[in-house]
Amino acid sequence: MNAEKSGDSPCPIARSLQVLGDAWTMLILRDAHAGLTRFDQFKKSLGIAPTMLTKRLAAMTEEKLLEKRQYSERPPREEYVLTQAGRDYLPVLFMIGAWGRKHRGTGPLVRFQDAEQGTDIQPIAIDAVTGAEIGTRAIKLVNPE
Repeated sequence: MNAEKSGDSPCPIARSLQVLGDAWTMLILRDAHAGLTRFDQFKKSLGIAPTMLTKRLAAMTEEKLLEKRQYSERPPREEYVLTQAGRDYLPVLFMIGAWGRKHRGTGPLVRFQDAEQGTDIQPIAIDAVTGAEIGTRAIKLVNPE
């Protein structure tokens, strides 16, 4: 477990959770994908304490999930824009959402729609090599040599 805590684990899931395993981080990424970029927008959407949001945004910037860009000189103001790493996380968020809809789906839920088609997005994970839906075949873990 020490290796997993230090980020030196050979497991890519453990390494990813070091950066992305916090609920606030995932919700900030969700909101960033929905077009939010400014501190006050995130604070209002999430109801998060300013000190907590400041810490999360700093960590996400350091981890290169978000990038700070100045949008006003007077007064100096910055916004937070998704980097490629942040954009690459969207399918993961959708898969978490699909799991939540299936296993935690009581009551009204937000729907995610394709903006062009107006249809609900129904994500599935497919193995690019076999074309099989992930979860339909047995897996094995192979340690690095």
